[in-house]
Amino acid sequence: MSKKMNLVVALIGMCALSLFLLNCGSSSSRPSGVLYVLTQGSNGIGNNVTSFAIDLNSGNLSLVNSNAATCKTPGACGAPLDILLDPAGANAFVLNQGSRCQEVFNSQTLVWECDPTANPPVLPTIYPYTVNSDGSLSAPGTAVSWTCAGLNLSPSPCSDNPVAMGRDGAGQFLFVIDQGSFPTPGYPTPSPTNPSCPHVPTSQTDVCPSISVFAIKGSTLTLASGSPFYLSKTPTGLSAINFTPSGSTMAQELLFVTNNQDICSQNCIPPSPHNDNTVSVYTVSSSGVLTEQTNSPYAVAAVNPVSVLAVNTNPAGVANIGGLFVYVGNQGSGSGALNPFQVCTVQNTVCSQQQVAQNLMVPLTCPPEPSCSVSAGQNPVAMAVDPTNNFLYVVSEGTSQLFGFKIATTAGTLTTLNPPNQGTGSQPVALALHPTVNNTGQFLYVSNSNSSNISGFTLDTTTGSMSTPFTVDAPAAPSGLAVH
Repeated sequence: MSKKMNLVVALIGMCALSLFLLNCGSSSSRPSGVLYVLTQGSNGIGNNVTSFAIDLNSGNLSLVNSNAATCKTPGACGAPLDILLDPAGANAFVLNQGSRCQEVFNSQTLVWECDPTANPPVLPTIYPYTVNSDGSLSAPGTAVSWTCAGLNLSPSPCSDNPVAMGRDGAGQFLFVIDQGSFPTPGYPTPSPTNPSCPHVPTSQTDVCPSISVFAIKGSTLTLASGSPFYLSKTPTGLSAINFTPSGSTMAQELLFVTNNQDICSQNCIPPSPHNDNTVSVYTVSSSGVLTEQTNSPYAVAAVNPVSVLAVNTNPAGVANIGGLFVYVGNQGSGSGALNPFQVCTVQNTVCSQQQVAQNLMVPLTCPPEPSCSVSAGQNPVAMAVDPTNNFLYVVSEGTSQLFGFKIATTAGTLTTLNPPNQGTGSQPVALALHPTVNNTGQFLYVSNSNSSNISGFTLDTTTGSMSTPFTVDAPAAPSGLAVH
């Protein structure tokens, strides 16, 4: 009898332990899908990161947490612009815009300077976070700033304007593009004491546009040698990609940056080179040092490039089946478009042997048309590609639409999906794609800054089509998105 009782007690104990472990796992483990949404709030109040759990059967969202601040001192870091995760989804990084100073022209010194009666500028920052077990974010860690790094300028801080950040696929580097101070250095007429860009800052209001590269290690960011890398053009978008060139076993990394204004052509005394509306291409060394590529910048046959995405359609571990293509979103003067380019990684009818040796970029042509551009609404501000690199999705801020395209994996040309677009909320500014799980479908989310909500869509894994739209309310003025 005692043996039976002992057995019963043991079984009860095992069951209780099993239930305890099961309950612990369900309550404290991270959801299998999480969407992070930056919100800019109203009048500097409500700058937070909201976490949503993703239902992987339907794509629907449920709130996890909306109280992760984007700054240690609420409202003191400017508007949050971008959020990204490391590949493991263990750490997050938030880019805060800071604020430029209000500049006035000093008629005695004949220079632009910060208005002493206005608020001082606020440095842009990147705050790191660790991801908690339930998918929410920790309190912000130690802020990282890069403006006028290592320079002893007085007064400080510098006045500049970051616009976007991104990382490479391996999660090795984080990149930030910055438009510098305004008016731009050298305005209205360059001189030895007021030179045009690029140059290292000499004062609070003498800050050229730049690219900064950070090495990522856990939640720690370390500024790479040579950063900030100062520019003579105004950057608007960026995309980094790793690939293995033809005939090589060594991976290479390239960074693509769109530019919509050449500072010298605007400020310099004519005649001056006019290189507005371009894409600059940089090689990224193993330590994060940037080197501008031969023939860069490349002209874009459209007005005001605002976004860029590089896509490698070669299957993983296989070369020369697909290609390396670059898609540039252009705001245009009336309607926006995507302009496709090919990076020469293998010799073919488009790329010569010399172009392949230098990995040069050439625009795709579709005779008898001069280019292979496709319509993508007004102001196509953000792009994403599915995990197979077969489908491209674009949000149009001006027309509040999501566009979808099939990528020709060997040619790089784009064909509209059926249906070609879906409506979103008002003024969409970012998108994020959650990949397929057990081939049950994948989901794409769009943040709508003016209607303060998130649009969700189911993506067909075979045709790429966008369907079953739904809307979830979000805190005021959502901006950047990240998904894991």
